[in-house]
Amino acid sequence: MKQRSLGTQGLTVNPLGLGCMGMSEFYGPTDEAESLATIDRALELGVNFFDTADMYGPFTNEQLVGKAFKGRRDQIILATKFGIQREANNQRSINGRPEYVKAACDASLQRLGVDYIDLYYQHRVDPNVPIEETVGAMAELVQAGKVRFIGLSEANSETIRRAHLVHPISALQTEYSLWSREPEIDILDTTRELGIGFVAYSPLGRGFLTGQFRSVDDFAADDYRRYSPRFQGENFDKNLALVAHIEQLASQKGITPAQLALAWVLNQGADIVPIPGTKRQRYLEENMAALNMSFSDAELAAINAVLPINVAVGTRY
Repeated sequence: MKQRSLGTQGLTVNPLGLGCMGMSEFYGPTDEAESLATIDRALELGVNFFDTADMYGPFTNEQLVGKAFKGRRDQIILATKFGIQREANNQRSINGRPEYVKAACDASLQRLGVDYIDLYYQHRVDPNVPIEETVGAMAELVQAGKVRFIGLSEANSETIRRAHLVHPISALQTEYSLWSREPEIDILDTTRELGIGFVAYSPLGRGFLTGQFRSVDDFAADDYRRYSPRFQGENFDKNLALVAHIEQLASQKGITPAQLALAWVLNQGADIVPIPGTKRQRYLEENMAALNMSFSDAELAAINAVLPINVAVGTRY
C-alpha cells in the first residue's frame, strides 16, 4: 500500500485506518474475542493505523487496544485522544488545562501498555482554555518523548491556525463522508494550506451509508444512534432516501454501498486518511476492498448531483 503523509513532520500511515471505538461501546453489543480477531485481521490486510480515545468505554477501549498490540508495538501507528471527561452519571465535560493534558497522557500510556503515543489528539477544544496553553502542554509531551506527533479533533480554522503556531499540528480529525461534507467549506482549505493531514472519522456515516439500516428499530436499545438527530423521526426517512441514491450508484458500479462511500472519501485527496470503525472481520474485509476503487469524472458528477454539501437532514450531534 502506498502510504499517506499526515502533516509534514514525518508521520506516514497506510491509506485506511481502523477506528476502534465501537469495539467497546456506543454501537450496540460488543464481543471482545471478535474485536481482537478483527484487529488481527486488519494487521494481516495491511492496516497499520489504529484509533482510540480515553473516553471510549470510558477507558476500556484503550485497554482493549493495548491488549491487542502487546508484543507487536513496532507494527502499528497508534492514535488516542484526551479532553472529554465522563462522570459516573455519564455527564461529560471538556478539559484542556495543561496539567490535565499531562495526567491524561500518562494514564493513556499505562492503559495502552506503551512507552509513547504516535499521534495524540485533543478530542474537543476546551472553550475555557486558550488553545495555546493546551497545545503548549502537548508540545511538552513531545519533548518528553511520550508523544511523537500531535493533532486536533473537530477544531475550526481559526483554532487550527493558532495551535499550529505553537507546535506543528500533524493531523486534524473530523467527521467526513458523503453526508457530512462540511469540511469542504473551509477546513480542508486550511489544513492543506498549513500542510496538516486530515483524518476522516465516520466515513460511512456511522454505518448508515452502508444500507444496513431501514428503521430505528434496527439499532440496539443502547445504541447511540437512536439519540442522534439524523436518525430520528422524519430525519431518518429523509436520509434513507439519500442512501437509496448511494445504493443505486453502487449497483451500477458493481460494488457495495459501503465501498462506494468509503472509496469516495479515499479519492478526495492523498492527504485524507479515513478510519472507518468496525468490530467485525467481514465488514473490515469489505471496507479494505475500497482501496482498489476509483471513479470516472461522470461517476463523480453523478455522486455530487445527489449528495452535495449539507444534503443530510439533521445535525451531526
